[in-house]
Amino acid sequence: MKSDFSNLKALYINCTLKRSPRMSHTKALMDVSIKIMRAEGVTVEYVRLVNHELAYGVYHDMTEHGAEKDEWPSLWKKVESADILVIGTPIWLGEKSSVATKLIERLYSESGRRNDKGQYYFYGKVGGCIITGNEDGIKHVAMGTLYALQHIGYSIPPQADCGWIGEAGPGPSYNDEESDAKNNDFTNRNTTFMTYNLLHLAKILKDQGGYPGYGNSRGDWDDGTRWNFENPEYR
Repeated sequence: MKSDFSNLKALYINCTLKRSPRMSHTKALMDVSIKIMRAEGVTVEYVRLVNHELAYGVYHDMTEHGAEKDEWPSLWKKVESADILVIGTPIWLGEKSSVATKLIERLYSESGRRNDKGQYYFYGKVGGCIITGNEDGIKHVAMGTLYALQHIGYSIPPQADCGWIGEAGPGPSYNDEESDAKNNDFTNRNTTFMTYNLLHLAKILKDQGGYPGYGNSRGDWDDGTRWNFENPEYR
């Protein structure tokens, strides 16, 4: 049965090392997912992170901690309003890009925020990742990226990653015509499945108002609620 996803917002953050207007292979694969979301009526925003002056650090505004400039506070507003966050990254030396690592560090700086149930802020939001390269590493990069997202509170649906890699060694990348990557059924299937799994979980969570606060509210824990946890030290 077809669902109505038109009340959802998605944010795609491309962590390529290339500034605009240089072509990004990661963006080319992200566009496949973005096109599906927009066709389903989802409001989509796209950010190429390297185009922005993002300071290193784990505070909301690093200009308050010595940085000359930090655009994270304005980018945070986009993250804050999105029901779905998709991180796109190329593979470098078997790892996500340094830009993706910086993004995750800045997301981590916001993880102590609380929602109106006293839960950590990212509860009820959904995350996924899109990865490109021309050597092995998709599963390794996805493992670290998705772990980081769930650790700070994002929900990860089944098969929440997709990607494309060519043969090992130097060779054509995703958007190079000679790779024929856009006709790769495995990549197209996984990208489509990932996109709809993100949409389904985001809709379920949004329709029910996120997760119930029973048993997972930091606010309640700090106020003394222990639910069914028993420890003599708390008596």
